[in-house]
Amino acid sequence: MIEYRNLRVVLLGGGSVGAQVAALLLEHGDELANRSGAGLELVGVAVRDLDAERTPAIPAHLLTTDAESLILGADIVVELMGGLEPARSYILQAINSGADVITANKALLATHGPELFEAAEQVGAQLYYEAAVGGAIPIIRPLRDSLAGDRVTRILGIVNGTTNFILDRMDVNGDTLENALAVATELGYAEADPTADIGGYDAAQKAAILASLAFHTTVPLESVHREGITEVTAQQVDAARKAGFVVKLLAICERIAIVDADGAETGEYGVSARVHPALIPAAHPLAAVHGANNAVFVQAEAAGSLMFYGAGAGGLETASAVLGDLVSAARRHVIGGPGIAESTHATIEVLPMSSVRTRYQITLTVVDQPGVLATIASLFSVHGVSVEAVSQSVSDGTTASLPTATLVIVTHEATEASLASTVAALGSNDAVSAVDSVLRVEGL
Repeated sequence: MIEYRNLRVVLLGGGSVGAQVAALLLEHGDELANRSGAGLELVGVAVRDLDAERTPAIPAHLLTTDAESLILGADIVVELMGGLEPARSYILQAINSGADVITANKALLATHGPELFEAAEQVGAQLYYEAAVGGAIPIIRPLRDSLAGDRVTRILGIVNGTTNFILDRMDVNGDTLENALAVATELGYAEADPTADIGGYDAAQKAAILASLAFHTTVPLESVHREGITEVTAQQVDAARKAGFVVKLLAICERIAIVDADGAETGEYGVSARVHPALIPAAHPLAAVHGANNAVFVQAEAAGSLMFYGAGAGGLETASAVLGDLVSAARRHVIGGPGIAESTHATIEVLPMSSVRTRYQITLTVVDQPGVLATIASLFSVHGVSVEAVSQSVSDGTTASLPTATLVIVTHEATEASLASTVAALGSNDAVSAVDSVLRVEGL
């Protein structure tokens, strides 16, 4: 039997992911040692409540409330407690004591990532975070390593399982958002307070991480445009399906050509990150992502289009990614040498949402009388937005004793600023009774 050196592993957090990591580490320790070339000894699990019920159970002798003492004696620290503090302080303590760190904490990385990566680089430690974005989906290593020699141009990601489950129920079953959310809560996909998910906050944190990795520059969380799904209606989803589209909450990170005041490209590029509901064609690979699954669709200049698909959450699934990082960290200790620095040292400008170029589908209730279509077309023209397609149906309603009609207008690609000003102008025009729906169109 091969004799391996032992590496002392500490877990911070014994929740659904932490308990699974502990169980797998204890059960498959010999196998993991053979893969990494070092024994992985779980020396303790720091928790807030020693008596809390855990599934699977963690041996009582490993549990402690004294996280700092565990950290000081560790070779590898696995942070799975979540939140900003004390997680940030514990990770900095671990790094400064010479330990490598593994985390699944997307909120912490999106908020304090540059500080943590700089601390690790200063002492030659390594910070691993494969589980922070896509659960079991391997996306961090492909972006950081496999595509490091390529130029990523765009990422379209379904990175929140709760919202995908809800929107999928609305599409497949015809549920309202409220009913679909109730089912998601009952099945454990949604928290008692689902704001982080349905408000797009969770996806925005992941978008900041993905954009920073893909474009090798720091993209702050506050620079990520965020919209949730709270305004998406069953009528919008039904209309999208009839038009050959599916509504998804997308995290979109892209490289954008910078233009001057005359609209000419300057030869410079910036980057953008945004999260919002969008229409994608039913034939697009992301349209087939059902239930609580996640998928990240990457477009690169040389590699072309790549898609990474799988379970985006779940204790056991996320534990898989954590253990993958643990084996990588152990191999690094065996080989020796400093950790690999993050390649986020480019100084690419992070552009505002107004610089983004996209398409809109706008649904209007208009007064059904001669000249209205020409009036609306002129509003689009004035604001520099080209109309790709218009469909009209007569409504049963009336406005001030006048009959109304429904217009569905799909635009060509234009800047977000131009599209937003067009929608504002439509809303204040007397010919328009209501702006019923505004959704961006992606993936064409």
